[in-house]
Amino acid sequence: MKKKILIVDDQFGIRVLLNEIFQKDGYDTYQAASGVQALSIVEENLPDLVILDMKIPGMDGLEILRRLKQYNSSIEVIMMTAYGELDMINEAMKLGAITHFAKPFDIDEVRAVIKKQLGV
Repeated sequence: MKKKILIVDDQFGIRVLLNEIFQKDGYDTYQAASGVQALSIVEENLPDLVILDMKIPGMDGLEILRRLKQYNSSIEVIMMTAYGELDMINEAMKLGAITHFAKPFDIDEVRAVIKKQLGV
């Protein structure tokens, strides 16, 4: 069975780029532009891994992470940030994120971490 990845980012271009790359790598992918949309997709499809942007209008990445972990503590989450805010990154790690990437990120590094994490 294919591993499932949810991409959560309010920037359309980043979602599309990551979606295309991970589909080519053989994953089932889902996209969300908001926290509400992300939580709905998690409830319906239970992804194996979530790539989550830190700065999303409305419900920010930390709040989405909290709710994801409350819903299912075994969901793996990788945070993305364009801001390099250490306090938020540290908080995300305490809440259970496995790692983070600063934008712009090296897509090969992201792919390698996901491949290792999902054991594919």
